Amino acid sequence: MDDRARPGEPALAHHPRGRPHPGERGARRGDRAPVRRRRELGRRGAAGPQGPGQGLAVRRRGEGRPVKPKLPDARGHFGRFGGRFVPETLMAPLIELERAWSAAKRDRPFQQRLAGLLRDYAGRPTPLYHAARLSEQCGGARIYLKREDLCHTGAHKINNVLGQALLAARMKKGRLIAETGAGQHGVATATAAALLGLECDVYMGAEDVERQALNVFRMRLLGARVISVESGSRTLKDAINEALRDWVTNVRTTYYLLGSALGPHPYPMMVRDLHAVIGQETRRQTRGVLRRLPDVLVACVGGGSNAIGLFHPFIGDRRVRIIGVEPGGEGIATGRHGASMSAGAVGVLHGCMSYLLQSDDGQIATAHSISAGLDYPGVGPEHAYYRDAGRFEFVSITDAEALEGFEALTRLEGIMPALESAHAVAYAMRLAKTLPRSKAIVVGLSGRGDKDVHVVAKALGKAIG
Repeated sequence: MDDRARPGEPALAHHPRGRPHPGERGARRGDRAPVRRRRELGRRGAAGPQGPGQGLAVRRRGEGRPVKPKLPDARGHFGRFGGRFVPETLMAPLIELERAWSAAKRDRPFQQRLAGLLRDYAGRPTPLYHAARLSEQCGGARIYLKREDLCHTGAHKINNVLGQALLAARMKKGRLIAETGAGQHGVATATAAALLGLECDVYMGAEDVERQALNVFRMRLLGARVISVESGSRTLKDAINEALRDWVTNVRTTYYLLGSALGPHPYPMMVRDLHAVIGQETRRQTRGVLRRLPDVLVACVGGGSNAIGLFHPFIGDRRVRIIGVEPGGEGIATGRHGASMSAGAVGVLHGCMSYLLQSDDGQIATAHSISAGLDYPGVGPEHAYYRDAGRFEFVSITDAEALEGFEALTRLEGIMPALESAHAVAYAMRLAKTLPRSKAIVVGLSGRGDKDVHVVAKALGKAIG
């Protein structure tokens, strides 16, 4: 039985902590299961079975091909997380989408066309770059950058967008809709729509429209219509709300191209599958450069698409530490942050169960970050699952620390990172100082920082022009 909302319940249903969703009460009774599983991991020294078809395979460094954990299950669950919490009107389209994706993965011509576009259009594979001067400045472990900023359109988003846009065309959908925060997903979607001759509408929170004016103009140049969302906090969460409403109304002709590894099943799985190329390339490249796998992976986490793409192919490699970096904003204690893993509670938002920022009475709290792409009050369900399983670690970096990371990478390496990526850079710098030079850290550099120059200038009190 699939997770369903009550008849007439909005697509963006939010079910706060302590109140199980209809059809999902068993998951709430099993809330302590991840803790028990984590204890079992410690006793066995490895991850064993965690339910039907689920588990973490153990692999020593350098052994064989990466093992693909069998997640999510048939209902889209990652343990107690994930699922498909939507009204009846969206159940059939989501099932249709799941079947279409399953068929496309087995279709050789589809996969060949996608691989060709990733190579010849997006510019894959992206380099693994040793940031020698940054590493020297830190004085410890070597820092390597997985250069997703060099992808066409300037960020990792194009990996997912090309795959989903091709799927939309395969499903005979003539219109794409998308949400965007920092604008990179919107630009990538508008780019794919132009490439494939599809109509494109992009929903963007009004606050993000103001701070990402360059990307707004880029989307419009590409032929997309940018719809400013004035409701709620006027940021990414509200853009997703409006995109879901649009999809409910126009589901026969419209494809919702969700940009992060969240939302109702099958989106978290699809986005992960399409971004896994990041981690797959990183495995090959580190073996070529280091003759082994890296010691640590570090990536920024908002919804978590870039991070899950880097992390997923390494999940079975227990000697590789996996660290997600959340937006600490003005500090966790201030309440003005976007660190759902550090300060959130379990609930349901935008069709899936995960960790969410919530008020004491269970209402969704407003996320804050200097980075428009990280100010989402939740996180992808697969991240939540592996955090509870003890496989992923999560830390937070403040706005001020992210700015320091931005400046350091720009001045020492001539690489200007997106403010999202700057969070990961800042934490890698901190971590490197505590490790010997023999250790290697790979940072997922999710995007470039051209779009953020005016935000950085304002934060530093500098005038442009």
